[in-house]
Amino acid sequence: MAHLYLVPHDFSTVADAAFEHAFFLANPRKAAIKLLHIVSDKSKIVAAEEKLKAVVERFADKNVEGLEVSVLARAGSIFDDIGGIAEELKAQLIVMGTHGAKGMQKLFGSHAIKVVTSTSVPFLVVQETTPPSKINTVIVPIDTSKESLQIINVASYISALFDSKIYILAEKQSDPRLAQQLKVRISLVNKDFNEKKIDSEVVMLESSSPFQKKIRNFAKENGAELIAFAYHSDSLFPQFDGYAQSLITNKEEIPCLVINSKLLSKLYY
Repeated sequence: MAHLYLVPHDFSTVADAAFEHAFFLANPRKAAIKLLHIVSDKSKIVAAEEKLKAVVERFADKNVEGLEVSVLARAGSIFDDIGGIAEELKAQLIVMGTHGAKGMQKLFGSHAIKVVTSTSVPFLVVQETTPPSKINTVIVPIDTSKESLQIINVASYISALFDSKIYILAEKQSDPRLAQQLKVRISLVNKDFNEKKIDSEVVMLESSSPFQKKIRNFAKENGAELIAFAYHSDSLFPQFDGYAQSLITNKEEIPCLVINSKLLSKLYY
């Protein structure tokens, strides 16, 4: 079965940007793409699918490899059903567009992180003004938790696709116990990347400012095209998690690859 990339589309230019990124990623892998639109009731499904087909026609020139592109309209809620549909279709990736902090607030309100982390399927969030480009450098932040390591398989997949270099970012720990935990996590990541022959480098950052700010600064300074991280907040209201929100809507406009590590914790490590 071919890999499938799912693109939620609301007929906006933001969604068009996500569609472009999906084509860019799908072409080297020969993955199929499915455009998804969520309608409020079943009576609107046929009209929505016709509009989606028109979008596909408009982007025909992007399909340089003759990839399979299909459309799907479903009745439901964008906040609750995108992730479930992706799992039902066995999608390998969901590609979603956003304007950034203001745009995401406009599109999803306080449910931004809820949408992105509602599924075990990885989410690639791209900003409207960032065109698709070869991914030469990937930033992978990890911490002392085992959950943070859940991103490494997905990051490995992207790295292999584009022959990218991966920077593994971690914060120095003054507490001996935490420092030892981090050392173990880094060892596991290094082992995995070395076995997969991925060019990677560990960078230890000083803990003088918020981790997400240091991640963004490092990504910008090193020209990274992607930040890949695992979301594993214990907050009762994960949509208010500043770490994930700051990375996903970063003002540097770097695409973010996000997975919900809690839904994968039984699969890896």
